Amino acid sequence: MARGRVMRRRSFLGGAATAGLVRPAFADSWPSRPIKLVAPFAPGGGSDFTSRLIAEKLSARLGQPMIVDNKPGAGGNLGAEIAIKAPADGYTFLTISGSYTINSILHTPSFDSLNDIVAIGQFTDEPTILCVHPGVSAKNLEELVKIGKRDPGKLTFGSSGPGGLVHLGTEFFLDAAGIRATHVPYRGTALALNDLLAGNVQILDGGTTTMLPYIKNGQVRPLAITKRIAAAPDIATYGEQGYPALEFNLWHGMIGPKGIPAEIVTRLNAELDAVLKSPEVSGRLAADGVIAVGGASESFMATIRTEEKRWREFIQRTGIKLD
Repeated sequence: MARGRVMRRRSFLGGAATAGLVRPAFADSWPSRPIKLVAPFAPGGGSDFTSRLIAEKLSARLGQPMIVDNKPGAGGNLGAEIAIKAPADGYTFLTISGSYTINSILHTPSFDSLNDIVAIGQFTDEPTILCVHPGVSAKNLEELVKIGKRDPGKLTFGSSGPGGLVHLGTEFFLDAAGIRATHVPYRGTALALNDLLAGNVQILDGGTTTMLPYIKNGQVRPLAITKRIAAAPDIATYGEQGYPALEFNLWHGMIGPKGIPAEIVTRLNAELDAVLKSPEVSGRLAADGVIAVGGASESFMATIRTEEKRWREFIQRTGIKLD
């Protein structure tokens, strides 16, 4: 009997030791098939471009294709739901932007936007530029605020859609400045930009990739940027004009469903960080005024939580709702 107990104990310990070797071996064999990167945006926009650039470079480093799968709809929640409810096996991930943290407040997603995910890493940080049509006389924020106070509600501003980061970012400035303007939502930033160029709306707050070409050729006038950049060194920041709380940017990054093995998260984060720190990628992004971020997955999760808190407090205080 004693001998039998010893044999069973040895067998158990041997199994436990073997089990301890399985996870690293599994991580070493990952990925063994193509990986899906869900992009909850329409093809052709800045988010789609960033997703495809990152996916292309990660494919080369991982030895398996990373395929971008565009799933637009429901303010980004359609694609988010598909990815976050996918098996946590390391073969489905999601590109998110700053709008992800707003969607969880203004919409009612079927998932917990903070606790049902694992952060992989932040792709980029993109300053936004508040621009006006040349027909608006304002040359800086102070002059724009004076116009807004003189004729409340007369100024119009475009957005990529109600509840998006372009919409909420503009509302954040208007609230800080104590003025009102009329919101004109569009189905995408490109459509809003077209109407700004035509003079049908007077204000648009867009990312550097969207706005810089039109600033450089004089079709729109920049009034403020969230962060100084080498690609547009003469544009004053919000903080320099008396609005330090508005110095936040557009951002993109990658998350996955909660439960992905830690070894996979660690490796993918390291590969992503290497991609973003490569001169080819960081230089390509910098030309458009975009900052390549990278860094630890924990840092990106902290950013997601901070942004969610910022927008929840703002939306609750102002009572903003979807139009």
